[in-house]
Amino acid sequence: MSTTVPPVLPISTTTAAAGSVESQGQPPIATPAFRAFINHITDTVRNGLSQRRPWAELADRSAFAKPESFSDATVRVRKNYSYFRVNYLAVVALIVAVSLFTHPFSLMVLVGLLAAWLFLYLFRPSDQPLVILGRTFSDTQTLMGLVALSVFVVFLTSVGSVLISALLVGVAVVFAHGALRVPEDLFLDEQETSASTGFLSFLNGAASNVAAATAPAIAARG
Repeated sequence: MSTTVPPVLPISTTTAAAGSVESQGQPPIATPAFRAFINHITDTVRNGLSQRRPWAELADRSAFAKPESFSDATVRVRKNYSYFRVNYLAVVALIVAVSLFTHPFSLMVLVGLLAAWLFLYLFRPSDQPLVILGRTFSDTQTLMGLVALSVFVVFLTSVGSVLISALLVGVAVVFAHGALRVPEDLFLDEQETSASTGFLSFLNGAASNVAAATAPAIAARG
C-alpha cells in the first residue's frame, strides 16, 4: 500500500518582507545624529581637559601672597587666567554642577529643557511634524515655542537665580585665586601670545564641534 505525501504548500513571505522593508525604511529617531552629537561633546570636553595645568600648581600654597595694589592684582589675574584658563573653567563648571545638584528641581527642569530641544526640534525627523494633543506644529512654531520656554525657564523661574548665583560664585573664586596667586614661577611666554582669545578659543572649538555634529540633522530639516 503506497502512502501519499501531502503537497507542500508554498509559504508567502511577502508580508514579512514588506514589514522588514518598512521597518528598515523608518530608522530610529536620529540615532546617528544624536550619537555623533554626544561623541563630539565628549571629545571636546576630553580635549579641553587635556590642556589643563597640574592641579598642584593651582593649589600651591607657597605661591600665594597679598597683592601690593589693585593694578598688581589685575596683572596677576590676567597672567593666571592665561595660564590656568582650562582649570578655571573646570572650577566654574564644578561650582555650577554642585549648585544644580543641591537644587534638584532646577536640575530636573534644565534636563527637561535640554531634552525638549534635542527630541522636539534638533533630532526630530523633518518628515514627521510635531503633534501635541491632536494639533500639528510646524518647525517655525516649534522653534518659537522652545525659545519662549527657554526664556521663561531661565529668566522667570528659580532656575535662573540658581545659575546666576553659581556663576557669580565661580567667577569670584577665579578672581580671588588669580589675584592671590603669584605668577612669577609660571611659564607664560606661550600663553601671552594667545591671551587675547583665552576661553574664547576653547569655546569656539566646542561650538564648531557641536555645529559639525548637528549639521546633518539641521540640513535634513531644511
